[in-house]
Amino acid sequence: MSCLFVISAPSGAGKTSVICTLLQTDLDITLSISYTTRPARQNEKDGRDYFFIDRSTFTTMQEQGEFLEYAEVYGNLYGTSRAWIEDTLATEQDVLLEIDCQGAQQVRELYPQATSIFILPPSMETLKNRLEQRGLDESKIIERRLAAACSEISHLNQFDYVVVNHKLEIAAQEISCIIKAERLKTVRQMVKERALLAEFS
Repeated sequence: MSCLFVISAPSGAGKTSVICTLLQTDLDITLSISYTTRPARQNEKDGRDYFFIDRSTFTTMQEQGEFLEYAEVYGNLYGTSRAWIEDTLATEQDVLLEIDCQGAQQVRELYPQATSIFILPPSMETLKNRLEQRGLDESKIIERRLAAACSEISHLNQFDYVVVNHKLEIAAQEISCIIKAERLKTVRQMVKERALLAEFS
C-alpha cells in the first residue's frame, strides 16, 4: 500500500533544498516533477526540476483533465500529472509531491489518505532575508511573497505535520521520520505484511 506525501511551504522557506537533502537519503521515494509555464532559472533542467511548457500547452492539458492539481502562482501556471501519480502509486512506489498550498488542498480532496507536511520558516525576518539573498526577485515581488506567506501560514491547521526549517539537515531528518512513521501505520502494515499475519490467523 503506497504512500502519497505532500510538502508545501511559503516561497523562500527552503522547501526545495530540504527535499533535495531528503532525496539523498535511502528513503526510496519518488519525487513528482511538475509542469510549469515559468521560464527555467539558472541551473534548472527540463525534466529534472520541472517540465517547462508554454501556456497554450498547459491550457490544453488542463482542459483534457491531465492534471491532478494545478494552480497559478505569481502569474505562472503549475500542474501535476494525474496519470503519472496514479501509475506510480499503482506500482507500490511511494510518491512525494512538492506543491504550493492551493495544490495541496486539491490533492487532499482527491487523496484524503495523503500525508501533508508544511515547512515553516523560523521567522518572518529569516524568510525575508532568504528571499533577498536568492537575488531572483525585485523588492515589490518580495513584499508580495511575504504577504502570500502570511496567508499560506494561516492555513497551517489543514496539514498533518509542521516542520520548522531552522537548519536544513534537521528539517530533512524530521521529514524522514514522518515518512518512516507513516509507512508503519497499522492500515499499511496489514496490507504489506498480510502473508506474515496469515500465519497467525
